[in-house]
Amino acid sequence: MIKWLTRPTDYEPVWQDMRAFTAARDACTPDEVWLCEHAPVYTLGQAGKPEHLLNPGAIPIVMSDRGGQVTYHGPGQVVAYSLFDLRRAGLFVRDYVRLLEDAAIGTLSDFGIADACRQPGAPGVYVPYGDGGHVAKIAALGIKIRNGYAYHGVALNVNMDLSPFLGINPCGYEGLVTVDMATCGARQDVKTVGERLAERLLTALPPPVRRDAAG
Repeated sequence: MIKWLTRPTDYEPVWQDMRAFTAARDACTPDEVWLCEHAPVYTLGQAGKPEHLLNPGAIPIVMSDRGGQVTYHGPGQVVAYSLFDLRRAGLFVRDYVRLLEDAAIGTLSDFGIADACRQPGAPGVYVPYGDGGHVAKIAALGIKIRNGYAYHGVALNVNMDLSPFLGINPCGYEGLVTVDMATCGARQDVKTVGERLAERLLTALPPPVRRDAAG
């Protein structure tokens, strides 16, 4: 199931709704992807270090329960919250991270950005930038697993004001450049990109793993 939230929407109510959905679900609950654009906000993961907030200005800061360091959400970026039952799909965390990255890389390729890639030890999706083999980040991941159920997800920069990323060390990396699809020559609207990303996320889920009754 794919569901669009009101755009733009504040971060904290969506976060609390994800937590409530996850706490209430069971082995029969269908997986969902929630799509949204957030009002401007900086979020820090559970291990987030305040020193990576360089100049937040008037943008609100939220301490979240996802993994990772600090990132920015704002209009022009699509956030796909993947509410998945990883046990039912037979996915380990490493597999799930790869699924999220693959979905973002595939979506970018669908819109003409064929050189998106991973970086070892740095979750997310990157594109070549400048000379000398440098890369810039175009999609960020943040996940939380509770009782085998995943929430949070992936944020893909579509066509946004990138200046707030200058107020942080994105994902905890000093000097990391952040770009969007428009910077890469792919001008698309958030709704079109979001729906493609959600479709790729859902179709990438493996069929449920059979759980035979004991005995």
